[in-house]
Amino acid sequence: MSDALHWCARLRAAATGRLTAAAVFAATFPVPCFLPGIASAEGTAGSSDVGLGPSLEIDVIAKSLDEARGQIQPSLGATTYQFKRETIESQPQGYNQAFNQLLLQAPGVAQDSFGQLHVRGDHANLQFRIDGVQLPEGINVFGQALETRLAQSVSLITGALPAQYGFRTAGVIDIQTKTGLETGGSVSMYGGQQGWLQPSFEYGGHVGQVNYFVSGDFLHNSIGIENPTGSFNAIHDKTDQERGFAFISGIIDQTTRVTAIAGTSRGQYQIPNNPAQTPGPGLTVNGTTTFDSSDLNENQREITHYGIVAVQKKLDDIDFQVSAFNRYSSVYFTPDPLGDLLFNGIAQTAYRRSIATGTQGDGSWRIADDHTLRAGYFIQGERSTAFTNSLVIGLNPDGSQVSDQPMSIVDSNGKTGWLYGAYLQDEWKIAPRLTLNFGGRFDLVDEFTHEHQFSPRINLVWEPTDTTTFKLGYSRYFVPPPFELIAATDIGLFANTSAAPATTQDDVAKAERDHYFDAGVSQVLLPG
Repeated sequence: MSDALHWCARLRAAATGRLTAAAVFAATFPVPCFLPGIASAEGTAGSSDVGLGPSLEIDVIAKSLDEARGQIQPSLGATTYQFKRETIESQPQGYNQAFNQLLLQAPGVAQDSFGQLHVRGDHANLQFRIDGVQLPEGINVFGQALETRLAQSVSLITGALPAQYGFRTAGVIDIQTKTGLETGGSVSMYGGQQGWLQPSFEYGGHVGQVNYFVSGDFLHNSIGIENPTGSFNAIHDKTDQERGFAFISGIIDQTTRVTAIAGTSRGQYQIPNNPAQTPGPGLTVNGTTTFDSSDLNENQREITHYGIVAVQKKLDDIDFQVSAFNRYSSVYFTPDPLGDLLFNGIAQTAYRRSIATGTQGDGSWRIADDHTLRAGYFIQGERSTAFTNSLVIGLNPDGSQVSDQPMSIVDSNGKTGWLYGAYLQDEWKIAPRLTLNFGGRFDLVDEFTHEHQFSPRINLVWEPTDTTTFKLGYSRYFVPPPFELIAATDIGLFANTSAAPATTQDDVAKAERDHYFDAGVSQVLLPG
């Protein structure tokens, strides 16, 4: 069989499931046996002598590039718990469940009363990746910026992480999005007790070499935040949340793909009340000393927008992906002017905004049958701004009130910070079933703190059988403080007021540095 006929036969076999897509494109293309509608190396349209439908051929190329992207950033030696599409759909709420509720099904994951996740006892410090691109952190407190229905699969990666994972290392949530390779969609309505109403939609399709997927949902209920009491119905706890997602990807040729991703979320929350509470500071505000805590009216709005553009390329033994990203997030809190003053000594209207922009690149090079070299970088600039308008009561030096009339203190500030990271590592196949992945990364933070660290990473994985895996790993971690959550507030403005801080000591928030050791074995007891 000639090389041309051999390659065409491999493509037909892949289309019918007898070969993986990766096997198809592992071969070279010695003659013009191209896909219909896909430009050849000379810029002309290839012939359709293969005899496959265009959508099937695009699907083969897309799956090949998906497999190549997975090889750029493998989680060698780490612990991975994956939710496939079938697993998500089979859960009680399916794609209607909140994203954090899905992750709670993974081992070692817990949730606090604010809805924030803790992985293996670590608070927050989670890294979200969408199709291999790290998504900057936002200022989400109660809400979920991501909707579950956008995911084809979700993996939680923990343990001794390889060198490509830096900054946020308690856990990596790796999301592979749905695409338009499966044409069709749905509209649904989900509801229940607590005034729960959740309409949603999703649709995907393809036009020529371009495929797209869009989804969105709206959520309304009367238990937006955890109820602080033991009653069934929370007081003042309604929420309205909207989320949207869009994906578009174009196949340029057999080895190149351009992808754009955009998402948005907006959540409005009432802060739930705890009745029968008594004001503690003992203040008099506008002639009033008491307040019914069940009547407090505090509210918070959270907004997040994000966008990603990525270019993926496959060149023989070299695979790489370069991306640019942007994330906007804001939080706006409105207090109860009278109630908050009586209970807390301050009623603060607070607005916080963060805009992060950056670029990321990851690549792999199979330099030999037993060595694969991987390298990459991450650069992010972030502008964080804050504005507060605080109502307080002025106090005399002896602690008595100057007046029962509130005074207003306005404070605003802003700062720009940068994160830089680069890594290099080698996957060494010592033996067919024994793999050593070793390397390191260098990280630098230039925000409120100016620090850097070189972090070695090493993982040894032994698979004596197809169902048994032993692993041994070590990782050095460097975790900068969350820049978007630190405010340069001038506490001197609150001297001699009911909001004066208990301490005036000012320490710079430093990066956390960890030595992480991980050893374990996994055993498949029964198929499935």
